[in-house]
Amino acid sequence: MKVKIVRPSDGQHLNVIGDQQTILLTGEDTNGQFTSLIEDNQPGMQLPMHVHENEDEYFKVIKGAVEFTANGKTETLKAGDSIFLPRGIPHGWKIVGESNAVMHLDIYPAGLEKMFKELSDLPPGPPDLEKVASICGKYGVRFV
Repeated sequence: MKVKIVRPSDGQHLNVIGDQQTILLTGEDTNGQFTSLIEDNQPGMQLPMHVHENEDEYFKVIKGAVEFTANGKTETLKAGDSIFLPRGIPHGWKIVGESNAVMHLDIYPAGLEKMFKELSDLPPGPPDLEKVASICGKYGVRFV
C-alpha cells in the first residue's frame, strides 16, 4: 500500500444508472479495507430500498439535502450531517430540495466499486432491471 493524494479533478467518474459518482479510492488503494467516493446528483435522484450482505456504509452530506430511509424511519440530512448504515439494514435515499446534493460515501470493506463499474457499463437508456438485479446480486446487494 502506498500514499495516494486525491485532487478534486482526480478519480474515476461513473454514471451508475443515473447516480453520478467519482471513485476516489478503491480496494487497490486501501488494501481492500474500504472504497471512497463522491456522489453529486440532481433533485429527485434516488436509490431504492436495498440491503448489503457484506458492506457497511458511511455517508456524509457535503451539500444539499438527502432523505434517507432505514429501520422504518425517514430522516432528511443536510450539509454536515452523516449516517452510518450497517450491513443487513435495508435502506435507500432520495435527493430532495431544489439543488444538487453532494455526498461523500465510504464503503467497508472495499469491492463495490467493481459492481458500480459493471452497472455503469450497461447500455444507455432505461435500465434492464433483471440485469441490474443480477449484477447487484453477484456482489451481495439485493433490492427489497
